[in-house]
Parts: sequence; structure tokens; C-alpha cells
Amino acid sequence: MGRTDERRADGRWTTGGQRTGGRRTNEEKNMSEKRFVTTSTDETIALGERLGALLQPGDVAVLTGDLGAGKTQLTKGVAAALGVTDDVTSPTFNILMVYEGAQMPLYHFDLYRLDDASQLEDIGFYDILEGDGPCVIEWGEQFIDEIGPERLDVYLTRLDEQAGVGEEPPREVRLVAHGARAEELVAGLA
Repeated sequence: MGRTDERRADGRWTTGGQRTGGRRTNEEKNMSEKRFVTTSTDETIALGERLGALLQPGDVAVLTGDLGAGKTQLTKGVAAALGVTDDVTSPTFNILMVYEGAQMPLYHFDLYRLDDASQLEDIGFYDILEGDGPCVIEWGEQFIDEIGPERLDVYLTRLDEQAGVGEEPPREVRLVAHGARAEELVAGLA
């Protein structure tokens, strides 16, 4: 059974083609995944730099992970690859930080403080999604339907059980592609 995805006038996405009988949809069959383990903050930033070097205007990466998982560190690497010279911090209280890069801006969202999809319109979210630079979205998993089907999901997990006492734990960074462009990004990191 196929899927049809359309953006509604309010910016939300409608999704057709449901899973039935344990079968995977065509989208799920074509989804690429890539897993990395970083053992330091510098390695997490370096992986972000590799990703950032591949990003183009309109690309969307949704970063998911607990506090301290490395979302902002990965974003620092993305920003560095885009030529951003400003200090990159989590935009928790600002919701959006715009960093001017050498060739294009980086839109860095932190949606943690939002609790309703209607608030996305208030912050100009939909206009920026299709704008002149890539979007990195922390805590965006709660708004996946609004973000849309074309995105790269990035799951960051602290591997605390692999760290000794007083040591910084390694991180697992798992990338899951949704759509052709995200497939290119995952392939570019292989």
C-alpha cells in the first residue's frame, strides 16, 4: 500500500497509506539508516561538521535525545561547516537562533518549550522550513506531522553503561532518512 503526503493550508501534513498486516510501506522499505558512535565532544562536533558540509537550503534535521545527549554539540559542528563564527548554544529560551554562515544561514530551533502545534505558526516556523538555509530542530519529535515527511531524524543517546566512573560516556548517533534528499545525506556520510 502506498503513501500520499500533502501539506495542508495550515502547514500541517496529512498522511495517507497506513501500515496493514505487518507489511512495510514503500517509504519504510526505502528508508536509510546509519549509526555512529562518538567517544568525545570533539568527535560529536566533527560528525556535525561532516553533516553540515552536505546540507543545503531547505534541508531539515530533527535531533532527538535526552538532556546532555549531544544535540547542541552536533549542531555546533553543523554550524562550523557552514562557516558560522558565532558561539552556538541551545536556543531553549529563544526557541529560534539564526546563525549567518558563509554561504547561507543556519536555523536552529529548540521546540522544548512549545506544547501545541498552533504555536509553530506564531514563530514563523513554516516559512523558515522552506527558507534559504537548513533547519536543525531540537525537541522536534513532538511535531513530526507539522515538520513533514522530508527530513533527517537524528537520534542521540548517551551510552552511560560504557563509561567508567568520572568519564564522559560515548554517544550513539543514529540517522534515519525520510525522503530522497535525506537519503542523499545519509549516503554522503557513509
